[in-house]
Amino acid sequence: MARNNRTVVPESRTMIKQMQYEIAAEFGLYGSGYGGGADTEFASELGSLGSSGRMGSSPYLGHLTSRDNGSVGGEITKRLVKQAEQSLFS
Repeated sequence: MARNNRTVVPESRTMIKQMQYEIAAEFGLYGSGYGGGADTEFASELGSLGSSGRMGSSPYLGHLTSRDNGSVGGEITKRLVKQAEQSLFS
C-alpha cells in the first residue's frame, strides 16, 4: 500500500519545526547532547532554520530517544488541536 506523505500546506513545515524545538527545550531535552540545558527563552534561536529552511542549520538531536521524540510529537499534536479548536469556537 502506497503512502502519500505530501504536506498539504508546505509553508507549515517551518512553523512545525520551530514548535518542535521550542517544545523539546521546554521538556529539557537539549541537556547533555546539546552542550547544556536550554529553556524556552532562547528556544526560538535553537529552532531557527535560516533563510533556506534546510535542516543543515538545525541542531543535531540524534541523542534523543524514541520516547522523547514521541513526547514532543504528542505535545505538538495537542497544541495544534487546541489552536484549531480555538479558531473554530471563537
